[in-house]
Amino acid sequence: KNLYKNPVWELVPKPKDRKLVGCKWVFRKKEGLHEQDAMRFKTRLVAKRYSQKEGVDYNEIFSPVVKHTSIRLLLAMATQHDMEIEQMDVKTAFLHGDLKETIFMAQPEGFVEYGNENLVCQLRKSLYGLKQSPRQWYKRFDYFMLKINFRRCLYDCCVYYHVFQDGMIILLLLYVDDMLIACQDKSRIQDLKKMLSKEFDMKDLGAAQKILGMEIQRDRTTGRIWISQAKYIQKVLEKFNMQEAKVVSTPLAAHFNLSGQQCPKSEEEQQVMEKVPYANVVGCLMYAMVCTRPNIAQAISVVSRYMGNPGKQHWDAVKWILCYLKGVLGYVDADYAGDLDKRRSTSGYVFTCAGGPISWRALLQPITALSTTEAEYIALAEARKEAIWLSGLVSQMGITQDCVKLKCDSQNCQNYAV
Repeated sequence: KNLYKNPVWELVPKPKDRKLVGCKWVFRKKEGLHEQDAMRFKTRLVAKRYSQKEGVDYNEIFSPVVKHTSIRLLLAMATQHDMEIEQMDVKTAFLHGDLKETIFMAQPEGFVEYGNENLVCQLRKSLYGLKQSPRQWYKRFDYFMLKINFRRCLYDCCVYYHVFQDGMIILLLLYVDDMLIACQDKSRIQDLKKMLSKEFDMKDLGAAQKILGMEIQRDRTTGRIWISQAKYIQKVLEKFNMQEAKVVSTPLAAHFNLSGQQCPKSEEEQQVMEKVPYANVVGCLMYAMVCTRPNIAQAISVVSRYMGNPGKQHWDAVKWILCYLKGVLGYVDADYAGDLDKRRSTSGYVFTCAGGPISWRALLQPITALSTTEAEYIALAEARKEAIWLSGLVSQMGITQDCVKLKCDSQNCQNYAV
């Protein structure tokens, strides 16, 4: 229905000098936004992107999405200023994008037009699966937002804002086809929703309760908001048969002195570890860390260094992190020469707003520090870069702040910075 509604293609004779892009139907189950919502069954026609040829079927393909930090900052702002937070979803978003390239595709299975079996589809709109579809959708949405007098944030190009004459600000954050809208005046949110619904096929999800797997709970009487991934983490534990594991109290125990020396050296050891879903588990944990769990950032930074050739000790450390997740202010810090392979230090920082963390990171430093003070100073430099970006972001999102305070536990480093 949506394919014909847009319309996505027109039937033309098959060109002799062009190779067709294939397509297939993809079926999936999708959970409802609320617990009481029934499971939905969806089907989608997707192009086989691997059959596209660069320079012929596509050129530029980069497409931005809103940063998770921006989402957390918006939620913190809404808590501080008692803003309404509404959520919308674009139905079949990619079908709204216009294609620049000429792409020919075989007619979809089961929908070959009677009497025109020899014709092929010449795509007019972007289709799910095409390499350039996310980019074309973003450009289409960006054009519309600028047309209705919204401004694109310089520090996150998926954050849009509009300042009214009375000084009130309305914000919209876009992650592919999911969006959050925040404003103190709900009627102005409704006006924006009407404009969006007039331009695109939208689904109004009401007050924000879940985005990108993050569950949002809010208590406006106490001015508090919580984001969690309890269901996601439970699914990860069940997926890797860790739901009955014993809970531990630390993300990574002190006895895990991981190094490259523990990587498999014999072919037999490598074959054993190939059966272990190491990269899969680390990827799942990494998403939890990026979204809601800064407390495992350092542990994930360590275990992700051995993705190419993990050993048994590395796998034990990953399972330890899973056990920790089962049970469970702007600061900057660093260890000294904690990496046993290259003696490099690990930087770590956390930035908070409205009493909760909004940005965090743990990373191996690019150079070998010669002292604890130098390691702390390198960490401070990384945190400062993030602070500069955050300062610009919050200023364009309507928050007035004189400075970002960095708290460091090294007196020598503080003296050196002055």
